[in-house]
Amino acid sequence: MKYRINPKNQDELSTLGFGCMRFSRDEKEVEKQIIYAIEHGVNYFDTAYIYPNSEVVLGRVLSKGYRERVKIATKMPPHTIKKYEDFDRIFLTELERLQTDYIDYYLIHMLPDTTVWNRLIKLGIHEWIEEKKEKGQIRNIGFSYHGGRDEFFRLVDIYPWEFCLLQYNYLDENKQAGIEGIRYASSKGLPVMVMEPLRGGKLVTNLPKEVKSIWDNAHVKRSPAEWAFKWLWNQPEVTVVLSGMNSMEMIKENIRVASETEVNAFTDEDFNLFKRVKEILDQTIKVPCTGCNYCMPCPMGVDIPTCFSCYNDMEIEGKLASKGKYIMQTSIKNQPRNASLCVKCKKCESHCPQHIKISEEMTQVAKSLEGVTYKPLRFLIKKVMRFDK
Repeated sequence: MKYRINPKNQDELSTLGFGCMRFSRDEKEVEKQIIYAIEHGVNYFDTAYIYPNSEVVLGRVLSKGYRERVKIATKMPPHTIKKYEDFDRIFLTELERLQTDYIDYYLIHMLPDTTVWNRLIKLGIHEWIEEKKEKGQIRNIGFSYHGGRDEFFRLVDIYPWEFCLLQYNYLDENKQAGIEGIRYASSKGLPVMVMEPLRGGKLVTNLPKEVKSIWDNAHVKRSPAEWAFKWLWNQPEVTVVLSGMNSMEMIKENIRVASETEVNAFTDEDFNLFKRVKEILDQTIKVPCTGCNYCMPCPMGVDIPTCFSCYNDMEIEGKLASKGKYIMQTSIKNQPRNASLCVKCKKCESHCPQHIKISEEMTQVAKSLEGVTYKPLRFLIKKVMRFDK
């Protein structure tokens, strides 16, 4: 197993992290998988309060003599926090589930924007974190994020975080926080943990035949998954790549790849392969947005690159998944940033290097991703999660 150093505290973290969101129902099999991963060098395990039974299962396995050999990362969902006492209510429950008295890497889960963070500040989160760190119950504090680049920059700068977790893969290089977000966080000394390295499997299954042909005939024989992982580990800014491994075959294969992969090892030929693959995948997109953000800020608050990103992903991920991501990234916020807010002022269009007719395309985004179910669903999610309070 390869390891990378956390510059904040000198922790040696395995480049392959075990994502615990989708454990199988067979707990005995899950136990074998976790122990095998640990025995073969994986030392970073990522779970969350809202992952069904995940913390409990992980805690049971680690209590059998493995706790001190690993780093546990788990998360606090901000929508569950209504008063100061809720911080401890959630956190102490997690400690009990995990059968531990401290968390190595603790995250604010899916932190959407600075407005939500400021709400938590008013409830006393600064004081609460300080107390937990003084007691040694939280070793490192960070946040996970789904959204655009500019808001990510603001979140990085709003607090002295010690790490972050982002969606990132070769198809998202210029989407969400993207490569610029990764580099910005790294420049601030933050270890960067990566989720969705395979886009939920979309970079492995149901690929266009042209892409399959490129991988099949590459100068080095590797599976699409191996190429995707190596693309990430080639980058020195990436500290840990999480994989939701739910079979022993997958665990063994990912451990092999992680153990054989060095940073900055790609050749020009390797990069050219990815260039060709992305060119093919880009042909499926509806709007040629590169996520450069030159169109921002929008006077009406529309997150233009994120809207286009979700719209383009419909061809790869399907309408339902894209709509869910669209609501999560543009609408569960104190100030919505969805496409239908566009008033067609066209201020953005004069700054677009791709000469996209943004105002026209925003109409299509709203038509495809909002529709009759959008407002009721957005209202329901905001009411349940209460991000705006």
